[in-house]
Amino acid sequence: MSNIVAIVGRPNVGKSTLFNRLIEQRQAIMDNQSGVTRDRHYGRAEWTDHFFTVIDTGGYVVGSEDVFEEAIREQVEIALDEATVVLFVVDTMTGITGLDDEFANVLRRSKKPVFLVANKAETSDRMHAASEFYGLGMGEPYPISAQTGSGTGDLLDAVVKHFPTKEAENPDEGIPRIAILGRPNVGKSSFVNTLLGVERNIVTDIAGTTRDAINSHYKAFGKEFILTDTAGLRRKARVSDNIEFYSTLRTIKAMEESDVCVILLDATRGMEGQDMTIIGQAIKAKKGVVIMVNKWDAVEKDHKTADVWRKEFLRRLAPIDYLPIVFASVHEKQRIFQVMEKAMEVYENKKKRIPTSKINELMQPEIESYPPPAIKGKYVKIKYMLQLPTASPTFVFFCNLPQYIKESYERYLENKLREHFGFDGVPLTLFFRQK
Repeated sequence: MSNIVAIVGRPNVGKSTLFNRLIEQRQAIMDNQSGVTRDRHYGRAEWTDHFFTVIDTGGYVVGSEDVFEEAIREQVEIALDEATVVLFVVDTMTGITGLDDEFANVLRRSKKPVFLVANKAETSDRMHAASEFYGLGMGEPYPISAQTGSGTGDLLDAVVKHFPTKEAENPDEGIPRIAILGRPNVGKSSFVNTLLGVERNIVTDIAGTTRDAINSHYKAFGKEFILTDTAGLRRKARVSDNIEFYSTLRTIKAMEESDVCVILLDATRGMEGQDMTIIGQAIKAKKGVVIMVNKWDAVEKDHKTADVWRKEFLRRLAPIDYLPIVFASVHEKQRIFQVMEKAMEVYENKKKRIPTSKINELMQPEIESYPPPAIKGKYVKIKYMLQLPTASPTFVFFCNLPQYIKESYERYLENKLREHFGFDGVPLTLFFRQK
């Protein structure tokens, strides 16, 4: 990511609205409540054939009672270090505040190009009021409206002149995407931070600390993928406000866009109903799944405990018995890289393509040794089968009476496919068509 634009400023000046405007998606959560954005949030944007990365940051505050204040400031400072260009957003409705003055002093120490963005200039009066921000000593203010888009073109024309290179449209195309899912406070952000070796996401003991789905690029040990830390998924009845509602939507969207879901469980609480719901959602979305039982260090155990727990989990998930389960501890850095190795194995299984000749060679004897049961005196004959070129493994069985294939026999065929070809961690789809 060579061309990076960081959006910074105090809370509630419209940073997330501008972020969404630039990437042309409603990706960051927006709300009138200040402090909604906490972590650094990345998106891709384009202007006049220049592709670049945009970072949304939390509102920079000093001396507040917000328990996240220090962590947000650290995230802002990391974004400033990463940035090629900085957009310092201020609010024409409120004018210059003490926080604007204080943050301007921070930005003066940065050697990056800084553009002063006077947001919420929807009227001519507010556009004229933007001249007040010359008083910050940060150069000419650019009056814009992130809400309507007015003025953003002139701003971006100036910004792209500072890019040292031209980037590809989507440098992440073809890179596996792994979503980290689970209930609130199971250790998702700590897991991502430990893998990356940096404080990428804010971590506290407060459930719901992560609100947006946060993407991070991971490249180590010969592996490359995009990690997405997500907000914890609660039961619908417990989603208490608009911010949490949109956090849940972002998490579901992150799951849908992923290739593999690593689903964290809390070993001190075992597998709860909400855990099973999350696993079911990922399976229904045809995603690869790895179950990570976190906080394993906090459980009293002997050499048989993991096997006993694994059998109990699979019993509760039945008939789903193909999901890898890794017992790990983020706190002790125990088996966390094994989790990602397993996730990459599942990704390869999801992409696996079996030649038609091989499928028929190995599956026809299985069908002959245990043919579909006769229904109403009619015999079902499966003549041949093939795999479709789809995003998740899908097989078509051609037969004379597809309507008579029962669910139990479909499970038998799925088990035999797994026995011969693997597909650990990946849901299979079977279709029966008349031939």
